[in-house]
Amino acid sequence: MSHHDRITLEPGKRGGKPCIRGMRITVYDVLDWMAQGMTEQQIVEDYPELVVEDIRACLAFAADREHRLTVVHSN
Repeated sequence: MSHHDRITLEPGKRGGKPCIRGMRITVYDVLDWMAQGMTEQQIVEDYPELVVEDIRACLAFAADREHRLTVVHSN
């Protein structure tokens, strides 16, 4: 299962932000927890509805999004 299968976008849910498998947990939530120092295991323990593959899908989604960013140079 790729991140495309795990990350969902629904206009009426969490303001249309990318969520995990239709839940109300966003990619941003997971990335923020990791930025604060939480490990995959800690996140799964705190949010048992998540699995490690969900967390890795968030990372893959963010990496893919970063890869597709276009650099705009100002003069």
